[in-house]
This record gives sequence, C-alpha cells and structure tokens, in this order.
Amino acid sequence: MLNAFIEITPFDLVKYEVDKDTGYMRVDRSTRTSSLPPALYGFVPRTYAGRRVAALMPGVERGDHDPLDIIVLCERPVTRAEVIIRANVVGGISMNDHGEADDKIIGVFKDDPVFGQTQELDDLPEILVTRLVHYFATYKLKPGETDGVVINGTYGRRHAEDVVTASLGDYRERWGLSDPPD
Repeated sequence: MLNAFIEITPFDLVKYEVDKDTGYMRVDRSTRTSSLPPALYGFVPRTYAGRRVAALMPGVERGDHDPLDIIVLCERPVTRAEVIIRANVVGGISMNDHGEADDKIIGVFKDDPVFGQTQELDDLPEILVTRLVHYFATYKLKPGETDGVVINGTYGRRHAEDVVTASLGDYRERWGLSDPPD
C-alpha cells in the first residue's frame, strides 16, 4: 500500500501537475483531444524515475526524471484533485516516452467496495485495462503530429512493486538520503 497524490480526476480536460520548483499546482497543458483520464491520476510522493527505474525497462536511455505516475481506480466519483489516496498496487503500464522510462502504476483505492480487494492486474475487467492503455497511448497526441510514446504492454503486481521500489531508491539517491524519510 502506498500514498498517491491525485493531480487530475476523470472530469478534468486540463492536465495539471505539481511544479517541482515551487510545490504548487500548475497547468501543464490543455487536452488536445476529447480524451479524459479514465481514473484518478497523479504520482507517488518521494519517488523519482532515474537509473534504477530505467534498468527495469529494456530499450530506454534513462528514467523521465519525474515522480512515478499512478492511476487509481475507485468505484465512486472523486471529483476533487490535490488529495492523497491510499492505494494498493495491482500492476502497471510500460511506457517509453521518447526514450525515457515513464511507467504508469495501476492502483486501486484500498477501501473501495468494488476494487479494494483486487490483487492483480488480471483481476480487473479486460476492457478497463484496455481503456487505461489507450488513454496513455493517446493523451499526448497533438493533431497532425506524430508521437514518440510507445506502450510496451502491461505488467502485474510483482513487477509494479519492483518499479515502485526502484523509484524510491532513485529518489533517495537523487536527494542524498540514506534511508526513506518517515
């Protein structure tokens, strides 16, 4: 189980992101298509995609130097962003963004009456996983341009946990911490 900081909800047509320099929310970009995030989308605090994360994804040059992305499934509509939600990791999406590892961890709200008992990606409805993959394959598309995003497939809980562990290690290394902060 981990904390997920939610930046955008399935009702946002604008991509918001926490600004690394100030810690405030900023508008990253407006959506170019009609695609909405299929679930709560944000990042795992105190993570970083560096060399350890990159080592887990063949064909990339490095991690994307961002916190680890997470999409969290929840049966009830959560319409507010800038919240922390406790999530259980069930899998992930392997995304190569212009040669950088940009994994998307898939989690479920731990207390959710529908998804809360899910343990593995394979326990989710196939159409739901297909929607998640489609969203990440297309959410950066700009009309008339080609995209450098490649989805290499999905993976289960064990590999997702390895990616989370690697990103925690990359965070500690990046900021010179010997142990994870409390």
